Amino acid sequence: MNCAISGEVPEEPVVSKKSGLLYEKRLIQTHISDYGKCPVTGEPHTLDDIVPIKTGKIVKPKPLHTASIPGLLGTFQTEWDSLMLSNFALEQQLHTARQELSHALYQHDAACRVIARLKKERDESRQLLAEAERQLPAAPEVATSNAALSNGKRGIDDGEQGPNAKKMRLGISAEVITELTDCNAALSQQRKKRQIPKTLASVDALEKFTQLSSHPLHKTNKPGIFSMDILHSKDVIATGGIDTTAVLFDRPSGQILSTLTGHSKKVTSIKFVGDTDLVLTASSDKTVRIWGCSEDGNYTSRHTLKDHSAEVRAVTVHATNKYFVSASLDSTWCFYDLSSGLCLAQVTDASENDVNYTAAAFHPDGLILGTGTAQSIVKIWDVKSQANVAKFGGHNGEITSISFSENGYFLATAALDGVRLWDLRKLKNFRTFDFPDANSVEFDHSGSYLGIAASDIRVFQTASVKAEWNPIKTLPDLSGTGKATSVKFGLDSKYIAVGSMDRNLRIFGLPDDDNTEDSAQDS
Repeated sequence: MNCAISGEVPEEPVVSKKSGLLYEKRLIQTHISDYGKCPVTGEPHTLDDIVPIKTGKIVKPKPLHTASIPGLLGTFQTEWDSLMLSNFALEQQLHTARQELSHALYQHDAACRVIARLKKERDESRQLLAEAERQLPAAPEVATSNAALSNGKRGIDDGEQGPNAKKMRLGISAEVITELTDCNAALSQQRKKRQIPKTLASVDALEKFTQLSSHPLHKTNKPGIFSMDILHSKDVIATGGIDTTAVLFDRPSGQILSTLTGHSKKVTSIKFVGDTDLVLTASSDKTVRIWGCSEDGNYTSRHTLKDHSAEVRAVTVHATNKYFVSASLDSTWCFYDLSSGLCLAQVTDASENDVNYTAAAFHPDGLILGTGTAQSIVKIWDVKSQANVAKFGGHNGEITSISFSENGYFLATAALDGVRLWDLRKLKNFRTFDFPDANSVEFDHSGSYLGIAASDIRVFQTASVKAEWNPIKTLPDLSGTGKATSVKFGLDSKYIAVGSMDRNLRIFGLPDDDNTEDSAQDS
């Protein structure tokens, strides 16, 4: 019996109650669902009008080509060819696997031999070192009666120091202080003659700033740019990421110059050293690294400084480009000689036991250091004496960023409650911007503009203590995270670089600017 629709023997036969015709179940169900009637008689039908028929298993007739001897021989030949091809492929895979296994066993044997040789050399070196130490004469005792710690306290013998005692430091010598003083005098004299460059971007230009490009510099599994700096002479931008790396980015070409790897935790601060090829990075892994450019153009770590016992939050470079300061959550800040990587002084505040430093910046003249703390206090230090000469209170929450104006009169501080401006001549707060969760504050190099990074980026025109600081532009945080972490002005404020909690560096500027236009095209 055949289906009334297809004319073939049905696999699931059903019969209509009304017409008595036989159908294939799936065909008649589809027809009734679409048209609601019998395909042959045209009578109205529903799915309830068809009844399944129980039959034995239907064996379909064999295809014609297997019904003759030549057809069977052809089928057997095809199966044989397929079997031979499969067997050949399996033999090839077996041969390849044997070769790979042989190579792996050879590498394992070679590695075991190298390890055994290195262990033997290590043991011989240890033995030679022990013999050399026994043959050396005892070192003469150093008189400590006149020795002083970097913060002015008298030194004590090594045997009297506890496990948490800080190391002895050489201190900032008279020669270094003279060098700092001479630099201060020269910069102060230059500042009196300082004029705002004619090439500085105008207020009207900043009002037209828009995003020109976005560059994914860091890893997707640990997104977030935590710190940033710009080398204006070469137009290179450095970013420190939560992914433990620092990236040097050439803005005109839109290319990554180098990726600095070595820290084991997020990079909390990054700074260029003047116009040199040196870069400083601080990290949550308690270390500071000094990076230098090698002959092949790649950056390598020249010094790894481990003087802090807790997360290092900030590094700042002195105007001489010979010294720098690191600030840490271990309640100390360290003054370093850049060429040797030697810590000359490790300073604590004797008046306060539990102070966690979260931000640091040198005054443009170099004899004053500003630090921010997790306890909402801003401290001003005399670098020559390492004495705390002023304290600014009033913030709520951790101080996240500080920046001195180029004129040397103003200090801007950012914290979780917003941004405050301080007059360093009268040591008082003269203006407050209520931007919750402010993460970064930055004066441009001319001192004409102030940038603030929080949930978005605000740019203000600087003024005097009594005059109003007018807002110029609000740039949106296009990362989608609602948290801009860093803001920097490019050369002559021709562009603004912004880092956020995604992995992208964003450049804002004038759309018709030639340089930034090229960068946008490259990206």
